[in-house]
Amino acid sequence: MANDITLTSSIRSSLLSLQDTAALQATTQNHLSTGKKVASALDNPVNFFTAATLNDRSSALTGLLDGISNGVQTIQAASKGIDSITSLVKSLQSTVKQAQSDAVANRPKIAATGSFGTAAEAALTGKSQHDTALAKTLIGTAATATAASAGVVGLTAAATGSTNSVQIKAGNTTYKFDVTSTSTVRDLVDGINKSGIATAAVGDDGKLTVTGTGSDNLTIEAGTTTTATGVFAAVAGDQTALFGTADNTDVGGSGSSAVRSNLVKQFNDLRDQIDSLAKDSGFNGTNLLGGDKLSITFNEKTGGAQNKLDVQGNLLSSASLGIGKFVDSSTASSTGDFSVQNDADLTKAADALTTTLTSLRSQASTLGSNLSVVQTRQDFTKQLANVLTTGADNLTNADLNSEAANYTALQTRQSIAQQTLGLANQANQGVLQLLK
Repeated sequence: MANDITLTSSIRSSLLSLQDTAALQATTQNHLSTGKKVASALDNPVNFFTAATLNDRSSALTGLLDGISNGVQTIQAASKGIDSITSLVKSLQSTVKQAQSDAVANRPKIAATGSFGTAAEAALTGKSQHDTALAKTLIGTAATATAASAGVVGLTAAATGSTNSVQIKAGNTTYKFDVTSTSTVRDLVDGINKSGIATAAVGDDGKLTVTGTGSDNLTIEAGTTTTATGVFAAVAGDQTALFGTADNTDVGGSGSSAVRSNLVKQFNDLRDQIDSLAKDSGFNGTNLLGGDKLSITFNEKTGGAQNKLDVQGNLLSSASLGIGKFVDSSTASSTGDFSVQNDADLTKAADALTTTLTSLRSQASTLGSNLSVVQTRQDFTKQLANVLTTGADNLTNADLNSEAANYTALQTRQSIAQQTLGLANQANQGVLQLLK
């Protein structure tokens, strides 16, 4: 039986050395083949389970990267949408400016029927009809211009406690200025031109023409102002003396601008494109310009420990931006649209578009800030997942260079042990020789 076999201590020692070396070789070979020095809990429980925890967290964070990436693309899609809408709004501004530059036909015009400087008067004064008209005094009994006298238009002097005045109205704006006993037609023209809502000129025929600076209906009246109250009252005779008619109220333009009419469709088509762009600025079913809410999770935790960013979108449309439609009308609109033939409405349109650009810049800034946060967290998550994986590998991975050197050393040890075992057996072989 095996237990009856007696081995010398040197042989047993050599055998044990060979067995230990073989076991170490097996372990080293496993390290080299798997690349792991801790392949199971049996190798090193602490390192094995710590590495497993680190790898689990790394995997969870890596799984969140897809959601973070989708969040980045969703915000970028909305940002690109705002950029394109901003370009459209600037095109709308150009359309409004083009409409504002063509308004001659829309200007209300009041033309005097009579001349302040007739050809006969010009002959008497030795001046042109234009210069003769401008030199005439306004207040006093009407008188023809002569070589010795500038002539008088014929406004009635105001009673004590009142002053002669001229009042101009256009839209919601009223302008009034006084006329003194020495005022001339030239002073009248200058006073009207200072109003900002109308311009006046005397033609070569000596006739006065007043034109509104805007498309709102124009009213110009001559009369008196009570000094104590500041109340103006039109005087029919004075108006007749200036314009040949007693009624110069609410005079509108003589026609409409064909250029402005042609711009209505262009403006409204651009406006419609804003709505279409906003609807098409979504990504993966989420549209921040459609009022959707985007939630991006940044860590693997739940409940109160979870870290996430909520981005609430805004419902963006031409209506929400305050951009009404163009309407081919000269009457000021009260519905939020803009009458293209009305200068005041065009000014409102220009102001609304300026406000729109400010709002778009604000929204773009907010999206940019959120995008910066998400991209920063995306980079951090990638780096942290790499750190966790590297930490786990450091606990379990084998140093292949070291393991290869160990394996070579073990082969040398095995060779020496085998030689030692051979030497130990030589003693027994000497006994055999004696028995022969």
